[in-house]
Amino acid sequence: MPQEERTVLLKNIARLSDSIQGWRKLDSLHDDLKAAAELYREEEDTDLLKEILDSCEKLDSDLDSLEIKGLFNGDADDRNAIVSIHPGAGGTESTDWASMLYEMYRRWLAEEGFKFQLLDYQPGDEAGIKSVTFSVTGPYAYGNLKTEIGVHRLVRISPFDSQKRRHTSFASVFVYAEIDEDVEVEINIDDIRVDTYRASGAGGQHVNTTDSAVRITHAPSGIVVQCQNERSQHKNKATAMKMLKAQLFDLQQKELNKEKDLENSKKQENAWGSQIRSYVLHPYQMVKDHRTNWEAGNTRAVLNGDINGFIKAALSQKVC
Repeated sequence: MPQEERTVLLKNIARLSDSIQGWRKLDSLHDDLKAAAELYREEEDTDLLKEILDSCEKLDSDLDSLEIKGLFNGDADDRNAIVSIHPGAGGTESTDWASMLYEMYRRWLAEEGFKFQLLDYQPGDEAGIKSVTFSVTGPYAYGNLKTEIGVHRLVRISPFDSQKRRHTSFASVFVYAEIDEDVEVEINIDDIRVDTYRASGAGGQHVNTTDSAVRITHAPSGIVVQCQNERSQHKNKATAMKMLKAQLFDLQQKELNKEKDLENSKKQENAWGSQIRSYVLHPYQMVKDHRTNWEAGNTRAVLNGDINGFIKAALSQKVC
């Protein structure tokens, strides 16, 4: 058997084994719940009732996660991911919204058990962030997060407006699949420019002491990546090159699937332009995904990372 086929087969075996193990754990939890319910009928213990309700909530959450895993079918779904968030027009209001999205994803990642690593952080002038890039490591990181690609819209009474008027702001989320080392992406050294600069932002005390941050510009595509996570300029350059390869590979795949992408973009334009989701905090409370019509009334829960419903709906309807 060729090595490439062998690799694919082993990945499928690992994926199915993981799925079977997950369902077995769920089945075991369900059996424990039934036994606890029988015991409660006999004793009516309030502490036991609380344990049962907590277990029901966990069962529901775990079931949601397993159902989401069953929806992955993309070639890159099982890879790690690189995520970038950028505010749209709107000054401080938009930079603050970008920061809110960043925190939403961080909470979701922590809840789902993904490993998070900050790669680049550019703080806003007054509040929020100008841009942030981070890596996500874990099973099906890209498969989950690809559903978040697009423009996110916030409507609220701005805390930065002394007249307490309602504002609409935007932020863009970009997600790229991390490239395996065996995937070749050709980069001509003459096509890139490497700049170093003094890091700033949420990187610890060392960030302002040396020119360790690295920015790489790829002239033919116009792609710019930067990394300031490590103290070492060499390590930051290696990470930035990995980010560049991921974006160039993504660009190549889009070129190969240009017709499909054009179809998808038309569907988006017919709905809400490039906006995939609206988060309305005033005059009513609602988060709505315009691709799937999935809605949630508990905006606080969503902004605290409860986004599995949106991910599942997007994967189910194959809109990502």
